[in-house]
Amino acid sequence: MTEYLITFNDEWVPEHTAEQIGEKSRAAHVVLREMLAQDVLIFTNGGLDRSTAVCSVESVDGRPVFTDGPFVETKEHLGGFCVVDVADDEAARYWAGRLATALDWPQEVHRFRGPGQSPRHDAGEK
Repeated sequence: MTEYLITFNDEWVPEHTAEQIGEKSRAAHVVLREMLAQDVLIFTNGGLDRSTAVCSVESVDGRPVFTDGPFVETKEHLGGFCVVDVADDEAARYWAGRLATALDWPQEVHRFRGPGQSPRHDAGEK
């Protein structure tokens, strides 16, 4: 099995009313429940945008320096993501397509180079 990150940027999401976001959330949760039932979902989270940034940190002379703002200038902000453990690119594309359809906004798929470190892995292997 291979781990993939399925993600979207906040800028890809048009403005929605609270009711519309609720509808999108319910639609996405249908897909997430299917991922859980098939034991491919490792972790997911959404609802990230510029307003959720806590701080930025950089190394200065080998020591971390934290800043509450201004934050790093960037055009894109992570909006939400899930990490799945599936057989191949085709399976990752399937789940990303399901999320893109349920949410009606683009998703991006990244393949991790190797297994991550999580309680799901025993010595780096599933």
